[in-house]
Amino acid sequence: MKTFEDLPVYQKAKDLCINIYKFENEIYRKDFGFKDQIQRASISVLNNIAEGFERGSDKDFIKFLYYSKGSVGEIRSLLNIAVELNYIDKNNYELLKKNCIDISQQLANFIKYLSEKS
Repeated sequence: MKTFEDLPVYQKAKDLCINIYKFENEIYRKDFGFKDQIQRASISVLNNIAEGFERGSDKDFIKFLYYSKGSVGEIRSLLNIAVELNYIDKNNYELLKKNCIDISQQLANFIKYLSEKS
């Protein structure tokens, strides 16, 4: 991989981020604190992958992948609240939750690969 944009986990995280930004519920749009928190967490996943990649060392990259993994967990937690508050419907919740679990697993596998390689 020559750039972080080439990483499948980055591409999947970018799709998740875009889907979170597309929430359309009127009540959700008025909850500025919640909206800001989930959007920041989704961007954090992307930015930590990018920053870690650009650091140039596997040790730093692993550290930033762990940060990304933590942000994915934060998104899942916020999605649990979003569905309870009817900010998103159950189907959208299930899809986004599955995406989060997939990204978290991809990050874990990537961390394991980089750790074993070092």
